[in-house]
Amino acid sequence: MKKLFDELSHDVSKRTTQKYSTSFSLGILALSPSIRSAIYAIYGYVRLADEIVDSFHGFDKEKLLLSLKTETEHALEEGISLNPILQSFQDTVRKYKIERRLIDQFLHSMEMDLQKINYNSELYKEYIYGSAEVVGLMCLQIFTEGNKQKFEELKPFAMKLGSAFQKVNFLRDLKDDYQVLGRTYFPGINMSVFDNSVKFEIEKEIESEFKEALIGIKKLPGSSMFGVYLAYRYYLSLFEKIKRTSSQKIMKKRVRIPNSQKILVAFKSYIRYKSAYL
Repeated sequence: MKKLFDELSHDVSKRTTQKYSTSFSLGILALSPSIRSAIYAIYGYVRLADEIVDSFHGFDKEKLLLSLKTETEHALEEGISLNPILQSFQDTVRKYKIERRLIDQFLHSMEMDLQKINYNSELYKEYIYGSAEVVGLMCLQIFTEGNKQKFEELKPFAMKLGSAFQKVNFLRDLKDDYQVLGRTYFPGINMSVFDNSVKFEIEKEIESEFKEALIGIKKLPGSSMFGVYLAYRYYLSLFEKIKRTSSQKIMKKRVRIPNSQKILVAFKSYIRYKSAYL
């Protein structure tokens, strides 16, 4: 009967991904079927923690996050959780031998979101490492399927891709982060004077990380290369739209890519991939 619960748990993580992210859902569909459920499990767990710190207003977020942390520890130690998302996550962690320190670092960054922090360069890097780069490394452990040499070779590229994704999210969510949640991640920036020149400097940094990440994507195994490349192209299209949007507009409205355009990006990405023109 546990098999049924495992299937249900992985299905809940899949549905969570589909509900929250069209881009990642389509990217995961482009992965080999053998690794899709594991990536859904990673996304489902990360999204659960994100929801606690970003959306559960009116509740004791600190208590909820501590509960998630405790439940995660128990699930990993005992190999079972009655929370379907945690069950699929612990199953994936055990199967692919995902390092516990990556999970701890991720939860640490989530804890940082519950504090009022004036981010300097060091804290900024610490937050991005835990909130995004380690997620890329968790996924990479699945993509490389126990090949430690390949994992070490691709590790810096996976971290760059995670960092680029996160910084694009920062720009996309600038309005809500600052006005609703009272957060400012970019170090040394006074949001009251956020202008196009400041935005341009941030964009240069992101552009560099995207370029470096693509080098690693081209070296991924065939089971994951197109799926990761597709996610890369989705975020790149979002980034390009952000670049075309003024700093004033970004502070007033969240930049989005419509689903119709995502389908077009997917088609063009597939043509590039099949023609080896990444």
